[in-house]
Amino acid sequence: MEITDHIDALRREGRLLADAAARTDLAAPVPTCPDWRLRDLVLHTGRVHRWATAHVRDGLATPLDDDGQRAAWGPAPSDDALLDWFRSGHTALVAALAAAPADLACWSFLPAPGPLAFWARRQAHETAVHRFDADAAAGAEGPRVATDLALDGIDELLRGFMARGRAQVRSERPRTVLVRADDGPGSWLLTVSREPLVVTVPAPADARADLTLAGPARELYLLLWNRLPAERVEVSGDRSLLELWRETAAVRWSGAS
Repeated sequence: MEITDHIDALRREGRLLADAAARTDLAAPVPTCPDWRLRDLVLHTGRVHRWATAHVRDGLATPLDDDGQRAAWGPAPSDDALLDWFRSGHTALVAALAAAPADLACWSFLPAPGPLAFWARRQAHETAVHRFDADAAAGAEGPRVATDLALDGIDELLRGFMARGRAQVRSERPRTVLVRADDGPGSWLLTVSREPLVVTVPAPADARADLTLAGPARELYLLLWNRLPAERVEVSGDRSLLELWRETAAVRWSGAS
């Protein structure tokens, strides 16, 4: 995907998230994030948007410290003001990314062609996944995530987050997982061991694995982000590997990622 595609996806997904929240009680539980109410989800996503905007707009070479984060967030809004606050921050992030130069220099934390590409991609997926959470709180799935965005998001999760040294997806003995989309050109062969996850892309045509996950890209995207039950895709092989994934494949935002 191009940077402009990610910005367009961020714009769309943020609006859908706000729309879902607007038709739902902010005290509603978020089934996909059991510790949160909807207000927590909206506040979190809005803060991430403001945090990202500060790095892009100000060209920050290092991540914001605690004081810098609080300054970027501003005062926590009341429930009555929360959605306007969220929409304002989302609009500012889209504008900052759209206005940023192609050679933007600032801090980033996952592999990408450059900082602008990183931030546009990361915020598109941050918002798309949490939009699904907002839909879950509202009690109805919203529009489907586009296939190209879902394929891109699977790749970011597997080759970005889960291949990092700090990721916890590990196994005492080497085991393999094949992830294969049936509606687009996406396949990944994962080798899980005591070392950081190794991802082969595309997976060899004749690849065999201990566990295979296959289905539409959107379903795989949300399954791998631990948002959907396994029944939504085709699962064959060692299901204990899927349980291992659910227990260890977590991305926790600390502000310094």
